[in-house]
Amino acid sequence: MSNLPEILSLTRTVAWEAANILRSYYNGTESKNLNTTYKDDEPVTAADMAVNQHILQRLQAELGNLEFTYITEETYKTGQSPQNHTPWAWIIDPLDGTRDFIEKTGEYAIHLALVQEHRPILSVVAIPEAEKIYYAIKDGGSFVETINGTTKPLKVSSDKPLEDLTLVVSRSHRNQRLNHLLANLPCQNHKSVGSVGGKIATIVEQQADIYISLSGKSAPKDWDIAAPELILTEAGGKFTHFDGSPLLYNTGEINQWGGLLASNGEHHQILCNTAESILQNFSPQE
Repeated sequence: MSNLPEILSLTRTVAWEAANILRSYYNGTESKNLNTTYKDDEPVTAADMAVNQHILQRLQAELGNLEFTYITEETYKTGQSPQNHTPWAWIIDPLDGTRDFIEKTGEYAIHLALVQEHRPILSVVAIPEAEKIYYAIKDGGSFVETINGTTKPLKVSSDKPLEDLTLVVSRSHRNQRLNHLLANLPCQNHKSVGSVGGKIATIVEQQADIYISLSGKSAPKDWDIAAPELILTEAGGKFTHFDGSPLLYNTGEINQWGGLLASNGEHHQILCNTAESILQNFSPQE
C-alpha cells in the first residue's frame, strides 16, 4: 500500500484525539461517569466505548471499510466485528490497561495497528498521561512524539550483560507459573508497569529490556500485542513465541497462547530457551 505515510499521519492524529478523550474521563469533565461493567471478568468503562467509537468513526470516514477489517476489543466482545478477514485489518485497543485506568495509576494506553497478511506494518501506541505517542511503519524505524510536537527516533538498549537486564512486569496479570519463571531467570531486576503498550514503551525508552507474557486460563489478545510489537521491532528489539516463531494476527484466533518474549534482542534466544527449560521443571505444588 503506497499511501502508508498518509495513513500514519491520520492514525497519529486520531491517537492524539483519543488520548484527549481518555484524559477527560481520567481526570477531567467525565471522570465520575465511567459506568464500569464487567465482561469475562475484565472491566469495560464508558471511556473504552467512547474512544472505540471515535477511532472507528474517524478511520472509517477517511479510509472506508471495503479494503479493511476492523477488529477492536470492544466490538469483538459484542459480536460486531466483521467475519470476513481481509488481508488488511485494523487491530485496535481503545483502552489497554483498563484496571490501571480505573485505579488511577496513569499506566494505560491506546493501541492502533494496521496488519497485512497477519503481520503489523503500521502502528501507533499512545500513552495519554505521559503525553506521548509512539509510532512505526515496517522498515521505517520507530519514533516517539511528544504533545508539543517534538519527535525523536527510538533504539533499544545494547551491550548489557544478561544478568543486568531489567524485566518489566505486570501488577495484575500474574499466576503461579509466571511467578516461578520470573523468580528463576538469570536477570532479577524488575519494574512494574501497567498496559502492554506501556511496558514496550519502557523498553524502547531504555528503561527496561525484557517483557514476558505467559498465558494461563486466558491469553493476551491480538489488540494487546500487535501495535506494541511493531514499535519494539522497529526500534531494534524482538517479540516472538518462546520457540522463536513470529506472532500472527487476524487469523480468526484472537488469543496469543503460550509463552511470548519481548526483548532488546541481544539475548533473545538464550532467554527463550532458558524460559522453556525453567517451565519444564515447574510443578504447581512448589
